[in-house]
Amino acid sequence: MPRCISLIAALTLSATLDGCASRGAGLSAVAAPNAEGVLLTPVASRNGGPLRVLVYHDMEGLAGQDDYRTFNYSHPDHYAKGRAYLAADINAVVDGLFAGGATSVEIIDAHGSGNPAPDLDPALLDKRATQLTRDAPFRHYVDVVAPDAYDAIVAVGMHAKTGSRGFASHTVTLGMGLSMNGHAMTETEIVAYSWGRVGVPVIFVSGDDRLQRDLATMPWIQYVVTKQATSPNTVVLRDVKQVHAEMKARAADAVRGIANAKVVRVEEPVRAALKVVGPASLAVLRGVPGVALSADGNEVAFEARNFQEAYDGLNALIGVARLAYPATTNAVLREHADGPRIARLQRERLMERWFDIEGGRWTPPPAVTPTPGRKYYGAQ
Repeated sequence: MPRCISLIAALTLSATLDGCASRGAGLSAVAAPNAEGVLLTPVASRNGGPLRVLVYHDMEGLAGQDDYRTFNYSHPDHYAKGRAYLAADINAVVDGLFAGGATSVEIIDAHGSGNPAPDLDPALLDKRATQLTRDAPFRHYVDVVAPDAYDAIVAVGMHAKTGSRGFASHTVTLGMGLSMNGHAMTETEIVAYSWGRVGVPVIFVSGDDRLQRDLATMPWIQYVVTKQATSPNTVVLRDVKQVHAEMKARAADAVRGIANAKVVRVEEPVRAALKVVGPASLAVLRGVPGVALSADGNEVAFEARNFQEAYDGLNALIGVARLAYPATTNAVLREHADGPRIARLQRERLMERWFDIEGGRWTPPPAVTPTPGRKYYGAQ
C-alpha cells in the first residue's frame, strides 16, 4: 500500500495546533508506541483545583434504543423518543460525574442528526451541566481542542466502527473505514487521539457491546454496555434502569480514578488510510496519476506529519468517496413515477447553473456561512 500520494497531499489542510501542544506538553516520560502506532502516557499529576469534564454524545449507542429512526431527524415521531433516550443517558452520566468530584461538565453534540437545534434538548438537561456552543459552525472533534480547557473527556451513546457489525456501526459516515498507523479507528478513538494532543484522557464511554470490543486498546476506560448488537439494525436491549445505575456508578469511578487513565497520542508521522465499502466508493480516483489505490480499489493511503493533517486528509478523501452516494438517489428516481421528470429538471438546473457562472450572473456562496444569532452545538 502506498505511504504517500500527491493528490491527497494537495487535499490535506494545514495543521492548526503547534508542535508543543501536539506532543502533550506537561506529560511525564516518553512512552514507547504500542502495536496500534499510538503513544500511551500517564495523565499529568493534579494537585486539587477544578476538575472540568467535556462530554461528547452520539445517538446510536443509547440505552433503550433499538430503532434507527430514533437518531434520524427525518423521522420526527421516532426522533423525539431518541432525544428522550439521549437526555436520560446524559443525565445519568452527569449525575455520576458530579458525584465523583467533577466541578464542571459541558456537553458537545457529536451526532449531527440534521436538526438545526441541538439533539440534546436543553430543557431536559441536568441543570448542573451546560451545553458547549459557538457562534459559527465548528468541527467538534478538532476545533475545540485546546490546552488547559478540560481535564477529562467522556463519550456517551457512541457506536462501533465500520465493519464491526454493531448497531448502526460506521465511522464518521456511511461506508467509511478510517485508520491511522494501521489501526482501524472508532469515532471514540478519534476523540481520544485529538484530545491526546493536549494531554487530556478519555475516561468513560457508553455504547453497545461491539464498541466495547473495538475499544479493547483503551482498557482503563470505564465502559457501560447499553445493549447487545445482533446486527447493524437489531439489538437485545438491557434494562434501562440498570444501565443508568451503572452509568452513574462508573462515571463517578472514572472521575475518582482519573490518575489511572492514559493519554493517547498518535505516533508521528502518521500513516493514514481510508478503506470504503458501499455505498461509498473510490472508483473516481482510478487512473489519476500519483494516486495508487489498493488492488481491490477500495483503499488509499497517505503519510501526514501529524494527527491534524491526517484527520483533514481523511475527511477530504471522505468527500471524494461520498460522490458515489447519489447512485442510490438515482435508483430511487428510476423507480418513482415522477422520476424521469425530476431527472430532467435536475439536468436543466445543472445547465442553467453552468450558464450563470460562465456569464458572471452567480457566484457560489462561502462554504460555511454562519447564521446571525444562531448558536452551534457541534455536529449539526
